[in-house]
Amino acid sequence: MSNPEKLKGILAQKIPAASLDYAVQLWESEPFSFQITASRKSKLGDFRYRRDRKVQTITINADLNPYQFLLTFIHEVAHLHAFVRYGTAISPHGAEWKSTFQRLMSPLLTVDFFPVDLLIPLRKHMSNPKASSSSDLFLMKEISKYDEKEPSQEIVFLADIHPGIRFLLGGREFEKGETRRTRVLCQEVKTGKKYLIAQLAKVQPLDQSLSSPI
Repeated sequence: MSNPEKLKGILAQKIPAASLDYAVQLWESEPFSFQITASRKSKLGDFRYRRDRKVQTITINADLNPYQFLLTFIHEVAHLHAFVRYGTAISPHGAEWKSTFQRLMSPLLTVDFFPVDLLIPLRKHMSNPKASSSSDLFLMKEISKYDEKEPSQEIVFLADIHPGIRFLLGGREFEKGETRRTRVLCQEVKTGKKYLIAQLAKVQPLDQSLSSPI
């Protein structure tokens, strides 16, 4: 992608309007190929440095809400800027990336770019950013309030329902078991097999009256 206007046109449909010029400025300072992809369960976005490519590629899932998309965009751009500044031998989510991510996000941590209810968990997250915002339960619960939801379905985080409650995930019925750090041991009702499922998995509880915040 060599045209900033083309990038601007794509991002205008995905991120808050106030952040658009800043996002394009980051691209202009260090150009990259940008792609929007179908939803991926394992990641929100992706940057992989390729030595055989002069222009690197960043991809972001299409189904993210504007604030999650913006955060993910800056997260991935920080990878590129960190590699350019410090070299390719650095750890992907080490100190160099963290400081770069914090620096790039700093101008956006105001009410001009994010709602007040997101700024508290977002500022806390940025004090020591994790490898993925998806692992920050507080932040993800707040930012998910801005997702588009089907009015006929109540979708909640697995962390928000009681043990013993059954839920649907990917069209399969499970029963929630004990929590083990960031994952929950759940049993598939049909097969009896047990799986470790992320607390931040979005599920549809089958007994909604028994779901409650942690």
